[in-house]
Amino acid sequence: MMLIHSKYILVDSAQIMYGRLHMSSLSYPDLAEAVLKTGPFPKLTKRAHIFRYLVDATICINLFGSCCVYSVIIARTIKQILENAYLVGEESIRIYIACMIIPLVLIAMILSLKYLAPFSIVGNILLLIVAFSTIYYGSKAATKSPAEFPLIKDAEGFFGFLGVCVFSMEGMGVVLPIENHMREPKKFPRVLCMGMSVVIGIVAAIGFFGYWGYGEDSVTPITMNFPWAIFPIILRSSLALVVYVTFALNFWAPFNLVWYYIKVRHNPDKFWCVERIYRALIVIGLILLAIAFPNINAFMGFLGSFCISLMGFLFPSFIELAVKWNDPGLGACKWRLYKFGAVFGFGVFLCILGTYSNVKSLVTSKE
Repeated sequence: MMLIHSKYILVDSAQIMYGRLHMSSLSYPDLAEAVLKTGPFPKLTKRAHIFRYLVDATICINLFGSCCVYSVIIARTIKQILENAYLVGEESIRIYIACMIIPLVLIAMILSLKYLAPFSIVGNILLLIVAFSTIYYGSKAATKSPAEFPLIKDAEGFFGFLGVCVFSMEGMGVVLPIENHMREPKKFPRVLCMGMSVVIGIVAAIGFFGYWGYGEDSVTPITMNFPWAIFPIILRSSLALVVYVTFALNFWAPFNLVWYYIKVRHNPDKFWCVERIYRALIVIGLILLAIAFPNINAFMGFLGSFCISLMGFLFPSFIELAVKWNDPGLGACKWRLYKFGAVFGFGVFLCILGTYSNVKSLVTSKE
């Protein structure tokens, strides 16, 4: 609920700024910079560009980190299919991740979203199939009652769970672009509630039935736990293919942010070649990072705890406070300050403890 609220206040703050600046749309970094430039804190006005850079950096870490997760998911799926079919011997997951370098570099060379966007619809349909399949196979594999599982195993596991949950449901980077392209932006709260209800339902179903059926032995992605049969094999293969395309979709946005800052250092006549070199180098860097840290549960937990605590809680709560500081005034609405403290405090709590817990798991993992 707090994440839904954060998305709402981010869009609400943006819509207020549209009127103040006489603009029809703002990106997340644009909004962050504009709020400080026109806000009630004179000492921060000259530092507005730093806030923008901070938002840009967080978005890049989150989306590039997601690309690392996707590369491991693809490698894990291919490894399981090949080894279970006895086509190859058992090898380290790092070898399979390394083998993904050339395919991922090639798909990262696609510059236009129009070639990739249709696959997002296929991905959404496949996600629903995975959710229903998890309910079926998870309940079929269950050997004990859900009440027999501990509610919280330990603090480290709890923060890992929080980070993965937030990572699975965030979407903060696409909130403003969606609102900007709506015919009736005022209806965004209704769209937000409907969309998040579906997302929460899918995540809850996969998480509950996956853990109920496979317990501590459950691995990510959930399809790897399904039995070795025709339909699950097709499902695994389809998921790997969709995630492969999703890698390119996720890579597109953060690379464009990075390219905006680095292209000014190069001759425009050489952009075609230079851009592709940077694309290849960044993909190789992401693969090397995935090889070094292939524990995707801890990786997702880190991204959720660190990036989403900033993008989803700390930044939106501060932006709303700055936008509404004098509207109608804190004296008449002290509850707004209390709300800011609650959301901001939760973000700090998740950022510090969640990041520590998941980084520890990443470093100590033997996977």
